[in-house]
Amino acid sequence: MNTEKICLVTGASSGIGFAIAKALHADHYKVIATARRKDRLSQLKLDPSDMLVGDLNSSDFQDSIEKYIFSKYKKCDFLFNCAGIIEVGAIEDINIDKMALMIRLNVESTFRLTYKFLKRFKKQRFGHIINISSVLGTKVRPEAGAYAATKFAIEALSEALRMELTGTNIKISCIEPGLVMTELHKDWKVHPKEGMNIHEPLNVDNIVDTVKFIMSQPDNVRIPKLMILPKDHNI
Repeated sequence: MNTEKICLVTGASSGIGFAIAKALHADHYKVIATARRKDRLSQLKLDPSDMLVGDLNSSDFQDSIEKYIFSKYKKCDFLFNCAGIIEVGAIEDINIDKMALMIRLNVESTFRLTYKFLKRFKKQRFGHIINISSVLGTKVRPEAGAYAATKFAIEALSEALRMELTGTNIKISCIEPGLVMTELHKDWKVHPKEGMNIHEPLNVDNIVDTVKFIMSQPDNVRIPKLMILPKDHNI
């Protein structure tokens, strides 16, 4: 029996996804990492065959991920849904095509992968899905309605799945970070830490610590959601 813990991390080329994949690898989990940027994935120093480069919006790519993991490792213990983008803006300014792409990745593609792996988890009778949501999965702000809607969708799906899976050995968790310093906002004219007056934003290690806390819980404990905020967050 394979006792090695197998983890799939999406969006692993930067930010929270990269940090989670790196930390899990350092802790001797078997990490399969996906993203579009091969050069960034290579920095994780994983087994080259476990770095799967492609567009998560492609159903064929998702099929290939599933086939690879369950053919090679025969199981998967954790799915980390970290892939996501953000597009915000006033009604007059928002790029509708980019907004639609965000909705497709953050919602449609995440839902598709989640259900694909849950079907496998039900067959193997165990598994844990950890979704990177957001504080904006619990509230809205002007000009960020579409992004918040994608995170509300993740929250709704996660809670419904938790209820459906009650009494099984399959876990569903959402992490709801406030502002984290990643490249997600690198193209913004005004960074949210200035716009929201947050002097000490979270860093990716704070999210990794949260992930490890959730993963460390005994089998009978469920953490459906966990919000983590910087001390200056008051909005």
